[in-house]
Amino acid sequence: MATLLYRLGRGALRRRRLVVALWLVVLVVAGLAAATLRGPTASNFTMPGTESQRALDLLADQFPAASGATGTIAVKAPADGQLATPQGQAVVQELVQQASTLPGVVGAVNPLQVGAVSPNGRYALVQVQFASGGDDVTDEQRTAYEQVGAAAKAQGWQVAPGGEVLGGEPEIGSTEALGVLVAAIVLIITFGSLVAAGMTMLNALIGVGAGMAGLFALSGVVQLTSTAPILALMLGLAVGIDYSLFITSRHRQNLLDGLSPEEAVGRAVGTAGSAVVFAGATVVIALAGLAVVNIPFLTVMGLAAAGTVTVAVLVAITLQPALLGFAGRRVLPRRLRALPTGGTAADGTTADEDDTDIADRPAVTASTDERNRFGFRWARLVTRFRVPVILVGLLGLGLLALPTPDMRLALPGAATAAVGSPARVANDLTVEGFGAGFTGRLAVVVAGDTPQATSAAVPQVTALLQRTENVLAVAPAQLSPDGRTALLGVVPKTGPTDEATETLVHDIRGSVGGIRDADVLLTGVTAIGIDVSEKLSNALPTYLLLVVGLSVLLLMLVFRSLLVPVKAALGFLLTVAATFGITVAVFQQGHLADLVGLDTPGPLISFLPILLIGILFGLAMDYEVFLVSRMREDFVHGETARQATISGMGHGARVVTAAALIMISVFGGFVFLEDPVIKSMGFALAVGVAIDAFVVRMTIVPAVMSLLGDRAWWLPRWLDRALPNVDIEGEGLRTHLEDRTPTHV
Repeated sequence: MATLLYRLGRGALRRRRLVVALWLVVLVVAGLAAATLRGPTASNFTMPGTESQRALDLLADQFPAASGATGTIAVKAPADGQLATPQGQAVVQELVQQASTLPGVVGAVNPLQVGAVSPNGRYALVQVQFASGGDDVTDEQRTAYEQVGAAAKAQGWQVAPGGEVLGGEPEIGSTEALGVLVAAIVLIITFGSLVAAGMTMLNALIGVGAGMAGLFALSGVVQLTSTAPILALMLGLAVGIDYSLFITSRHRQNLLDGLSPEEAVGRAVGTAGSAVVFAGATVVIALAGLAVVNIPFLTVMGLAAAGTVTVAVLVAITLQPALLGFAGRRVLPRRLRALPTGGTAADGTTADEDDTDIADRPAVTASTDERNRFGFRWARLVTRFRVPVILVGLLGLGLLALPTPDMRLALPGAATAAVGSPARVANDLTVEGFGAGFTGRLAVVVAGDTPQATSAAVPQVTALLQRTENVLAVAPAQLSPDGRTALLGVVPKTGPTDEATETLVHDIRGSVGGIRDADVLLTGVTAIGIDVSEKLSNALPTYLLLVVGLSVLLLMLVFRSLLVPVKAALGFLLTVAATFGITVAVFQQGHLADLVGLDTPGPLISFLPILLIGILFGLAMDYEVFLVSRMREDFVHGETARQATISGMGHGARVVTAAALIMISVFGGFVFLEDPVIKSMGFALAVGVAIDAFVVRMTIVPAVMSLLGDRAWWLPRWLDRALPNVDIEGEGLRTHLEDRTPTHV
C-alpha cells in the first residue's frame, strides 16, 4: 500500500493542475446536484418492529384523518376562573377559529367542549390536527402556527403553540465557525507558515464541501434524520483537517531532510498517507458497523458520516499533494525556505544522496535541540515514572467514569429544549397548568377482528388502565369508521422522561397482555422514545464487543503484535467510560451545566452512547497509529524498546497535539448551538478526543510501552505468517526505492 500511495502522491504533484481541476469539477457538480435533488430531513426517530411503531402504522390505516402531525396550544388566562366567563369563552373560541383556518390544518378542538381546562379555570389546551406529518409541514405553515393568538396576547393572555409539529431541523449558525477559526490558529502555530496552514484548511474545506454536497444530493432518495448532516459536518471537518495536517507535516520534514518537493510529497503520502488511509478506514468501518444494530435512522447517520470521512481521505491523498506542489518550499517557515534542496539533511546526507534511497540511510538521529523539545522531554518523564503514571491515569479515568452507571437515555423532548424556544414555552405552560403528565400522553390502540370484539375489549382495557399505578386519567375511546379499532388516551402522572413513566409503559403492556379477541398496543411519542432507548441500550454491548474486537484485529495487522492491540483496546474502553461519565455528570446531573449553556439537564439522547463508541473508536485508532507506528518503525531499525518509545513520542507529540486540539476545537464549536442534542454530541466528542489523545495515547500508552519493553512487539511466528502485511510503516516502499534506478532532481 505504501508503494502505491507513493506513486499516487508523485503523480498528483506532477499533474497538479489536472487534479485540482477534477476536484473543483466534483465540487461544482455535487453542489448543483445538492441544489436540485435535495430532499427534506426527518425529525422523527421511528423503530420498525417495535410495538409503538406497529400501533402508529395501524392508526395511520384506521384513522387517516389523525395520521398527520399534531399541535397543542397552551392557553393561560389573566386570572383564575376567567375561562368560564363569556369574555374568556369568546377569546378561546376566536383562538380556535384562527387555528382551524391555518394553512395545512385539518381542524382544531375547542377545549371548553372536551373539558381540556384546568381545575382552576385558568389554563386550557387547544388540540390542532395537521393534514401532513411533521416532516412534511412547511416552514411557512410552521411559522403561521407559531404566530397564532396575537389578538389574545394583546388582551393579556398567554398563548404558547407547541407539540410535535414544532420539531424542525437544527440550524447551523456562526457559533461553530469559532471552532474552525481556532483550528486555523492551531495550524498556523504548528506550521509557522500561513501558506501551509491555509493550504491544509483549504484542502479540508473542499473535502467537506464535496462530501456534504453529495450527502444532500442523496437526501432526495434516502431519508436523513435532521442530525445526520450535522454529524457528517462535524466529522468531515475534524478528520479532513487532521488528515491533511499529518501529510503536510511529513512532507515538510522530508523537505528539511533535503528531498526535492516531488520526492518529499511521494514519501509523505506513502508513509503518513498510509496511516491516513488506515485511520480513515477504521472510522468508516466503525460508522458503517452501526448497521449491525438494525436501527434504520442510526444506520443512515453512520453511513452519512462514513461517506464524508471517505471523501476526506481521498482528498488528503490526492488533492493535498497537488496543492503542495503549487506551494513548493513555501510550506516551510520563512527562515527555513532558503536552505538548499541539495544541502545537508538532519541525518548528514545530501538531497542527491537521499532522493532515491532511504533504505541505505541510517535511522535519523534527532539533533540535540530536537531532543530538548517538549515531546521528547515528556516521553522521558513518562517512561521514567511509568508505574506511578499508569496508576494515576487509571485512577483519574476511573473517578471520571463513576457517573456512567447512572446514565439514562431518552429521545429529545420539549422539556429539555432551549429556554425561550416556542416548544419549551408551551411545555412549561402545560406543566404549570396541568402537570408533567400532560406533556407525555400515551395512546392505547385496541384492534379486533370484528366491531363486536373491539367493543367488548374496550371496557376491559379501560378498567385495567384506570387501576394501573401512576395513571392520572383515561380518555373515552374513539372508534374507527369500521368499528374494529379503538383509540384511548392515557395521561400519566409523571413526565415523559421520568423513570416512573417508563415503568408505567411496561406495567400497561403487562396488564393488557391478557386481553382476548383483540390486540392491544401502546404507542405515543413517549412510548416510542422508551422503545427506541431500550433497543439501543440492548444493542450497545454487542456493538461495543464488535468495535473492540475489530480494533484488536486491525492493530494486530498493523503492528504485528499481540500486546499492543490489547493495550490499545483497553485504552479505548477507558476513554469511553470516562467520556460517558463526564457527559452524564454535565448533561444529565447538571454539574457545570452553565458552562456549556445547558438550560435544563435531562437524560442523554438515546443514540449518543452507541454513536460515540463508533466515532471515538475511529479517532482513537488515529492517534494510536500515528504514535505507535513511529515507535515500531524505530524499533525495527535497531533502537531499544525504550528509545523507540521516546523517539516515537518525541516526533509525534507535536503533530498529535495539534491534531487533537483541532478536533476538540471543531467539535467544541457545536457546543454553542442551542439544540441540546447537537450540544451533547459536540461536547461528548470534544471531551472524548481530549481524554484519548492527552491522557490515554500520550501518557498511559508510552508508560505501558516502556513497561512492556521488547515484549510489546512479540507475535507468534505462525500468526505472523498467517496475517497479511499491510505495510503501514513503508517497509515495502523502502525496498522499492532501494531497487529503483537512482535519479536526481
